[in-house]
Amino acid sequence: MTTALYAALLGLFYIALSFKVIAKRRQFQVGIGCNGEMALERAVRVHGNFAEYVPFALLLMFMAEYSGLAPVYLHSLGILLVLGRLSHAWGVRQLKEPLKFRVCGMLLTFGVILLSALAIMTLYFMRHFFAG
Repeated sequence: MTTALYAALLGLFYIALSFKVIAKRRQFQVGIGCNGEMALERAVRVHGNFAEYVPFALLLMFMAEYSGLAPVYLHSLGILLVLGRLSHAWGVRQLKEPLKFRVCGMLLTFGVILLSALAIMTLYFMRHFFAG
């Protein structure tokens, strides 16, 4: 159930990002596309990037949890994922983007995906090949 906590937190964050896109669409009166409005384009990409990476990261975290990964490691992964998405969102939404926030956010997100995948494989092999 540890992963469920982070899925809920990130679900709320996703709604907040959705509302930011809606607000920008209303501000610039753009229904489809971005009509050259860079602030809207950035809001759309923050939202889209979140939708592209977070579900897969959460799926891997859940599979690691289901495989027996200890809650302390799941909390570490969840915190890193939340921090990564906050960093990425804050950096990308800036018109004069401080690139270090985007890079940090993506590194943390990739790290969660990589560590979750490695945990799943490690737990699998330990259970199937090294179990006495």
